[in-house]
Amino acid sequence: QVQLVESGGGLVQAGGSLRLSCTYSGRSFSSYPMGWFRQAPGKDRDFVATITRSGAITYYADSVKGRFTISRDNAKNTVSLQMNSLKPEDTAVYYCAADPQRAMTTNDWNYWGRGTQVTVSS
Repeated sequence: QVQLVESGGGLVQAGGSLRLSCTYSGRSFSSYPMGWFRQAPGKDRDFVATITRSGAITYYADSVKGRFTISRDNAKNTVSLQMNSLKPEDTAVYYCAADPQRAMTTNDWNYWGRGTQVTVSS
């Protein structure tokens, strides 16, 4: 059984940084592409960033490109999201996901964490 647990969320001022981590437990971590998504109040869950099994290829939403960096450590079963130059519009619950069923930018993933709140004040 796959479990994902996010950590690292919190309150930060605009322009600041946060680093989110997701700890994976279950079947072989390196078998799955991993992703980060976010959901702001009253909005749909949106793609933020994804990373392939080896970590060689990454994809980012246009809104975070150049500010966020996704990475993974297959030896430690973790995936991280470094968020710099944060903006108030980045405020959302951030979710970690594993094992996409279709294109990695869609919400169709098999496994999800419970999320961690990120709040960016202006």
